[in-house]
Amino acid sequence: MISRQKLELSLLATGVAVSRLAFRSQDLYDLDSVNFALAMARFDPRVHQPHPPGYFLYVCLGRLLNLVVHDANLALVLLSVLASIGSVVLIYLLAREWFGPPAATFAGLLFLVSPLEWFHGTVALTYSVEGAASALMGFLCWRIDRGKVEAVLPAAIAMGISAGIRPSSILFLGPLFLYSLRRVSWKSRLAGIAALGITVTGWFLPMIWASGGFHTYFGALQSLWRMVPSKGTIFNSSPVNSVARAFTIVFIYFLCFGAAAIAPFGASFSAAPAEKSKKLFTAVWVVPALCFFTFIFLKLVNSGYLLLVAAPGCIWLGACIADWYRGCSWQKPLKLALLGVGSVVNIAIFLAFPAYCSYGSVRHFERELQATEAALPQIGNPDNLLIVSFDNHLLGYRHAGYYFPGYLTIEYPEANLIEGKRIFAMRDRNTFLLSSLPANIPARFVLFPLPAGQPEYDAYLEKVVKMLPAQDLSSVDLGGHRFVTAPTSDLGFLFPNASSNPAQTGSSQLYTPHSTPSEHQ
Repeated sequence: MISRQKLELSLLATGVAVSRLAFRSQDLYDLDSVNFALAMARFDPRVHQPHPPGYFLYVCLGRLLNLVVHDANLALVLLSVLASIGSVVLIYLLAREWFGPPAATFAGLLFLVSPLEWFHGTVALTYSVEGAASALMGFLCWRIDRGKVEAVLPAAIAMGISAGIRPSSILFLGPLFLYSLRRVSWKSRLAGIAALGITVTGWFLPMIWASGGFHTYFGALQSLWRMVPSKGTIFNSSPVNSVARAFTIVFIYFLCFGAAAIAPFGASFSAAPAEKSKKLFTAVWVVPALCFFTFIFLKLVNSGYLLLVAAPGCIWLGACIADWYRGCSWQKPLKLALLGVGSVVNIAIFLAFPAYCSYGSVRHFERELQATEAALPQIGNPDNLLIVSFDNHLLGYRHAGYYFPGYLTIEYPEANLIEGKRIFAMRDRNTFLLSSLPANIPARFVLFPLPAGQPEYDAYLEKVVKMLPAQDLSSVDLGGHRFVTAPTSDLGFLFPNASSNPAQTGSSQLYTPHSTPSEHQ
């Protein structure tokens, strides 16, 4: 690269680092973030520390950074920041190779102000890291596709490491790796596949050992699959679900790229043979993931899944913007003004879009969490109060158990695992499973409040409250939330399957890592 391009790339990387760190989350934002933080202390996917399939190398990387910063959330956020820096570098380099320096500049700037990329660069989730792995695989596989055989082993190792960070990566990016091998010799193909197998084995077997064995690990994976993703696939539900997911993908596309999403309408690409090869390469890069998200599983709250295909999106949109900028007859100041307006739109989406994935939502959540931390001790202390909380991404069971470690916290409703109905419970930032309610628990319980001011949460909480005897209830409004309490003798109304056989309790008896389900009773 010439000096100007090196300077551009350095400025882009610095801009990404500063923008992500300046707006980073201060608390563990999502329930998955809490899962990862818990796993850094004790890895056990069976009790969702973290949730299956485990994300073993991601947890290991978080542990390494945590040795330096001593803050689980900061360690994982720093992983997201570093991954974002890597992504913008790789996007710039591949865009420059495909479409030239102007396209590389616009692709890098688009990544810098992409609302969804920006958001995920500030929170403790895996998606930015997976996005960087996707960009690296695209960069290396393109080198293989262009005949650079020396890139086969690095690509294979990168693929194996990516699978250790998010195991789904091998399903979505594996076809790109295999496609890139089509022109190399059989010796190079076998060497690449062998390197991939060795890399995966290098983390997979330690993960199985840490999980308590094959039966425990795959049992937990099967339970989660049955509880969530399997219920709405194209194979067992109405095609309407797949249509809805397709529309969700389109919405996430606009959420990810903001004003730049309309850039293709202003471009005029030629259909040269080289162009076609890039389009085919890109199709192999993105289609496997898009098919899975359309026909198997996707929710708007999981919008980070689409960062897997954001790198090629930035590259092609950067090329579209460069093509428009070069061909538009407007005066340069007008074109720059329009680009500035588009950047402001993207920044506004990141700052204030009323959805899960915005800076405003993160700050609102943190204020609610802080208010709850101040209010709940006024209701009771760990000796006289048990927390019942809900399966929710924000202010759910995981946040209750993590930020109130002294309290015994149980999740409503019971989970339908392959070993039967179980209650997820936490104490001292440790997770365990109960097949029945403990006998010597505090006299009263409180329903941990869901995010305030959202009708769907208010309706759900009211539905749960109506399951309890009205004469036993008391409530108080503190910190902007309604805290409903009742005697623990009423827990049978919420946990009918677990209330008939009270278990002995005591923090040392509630959970033994890697014991059988019957030992958690």
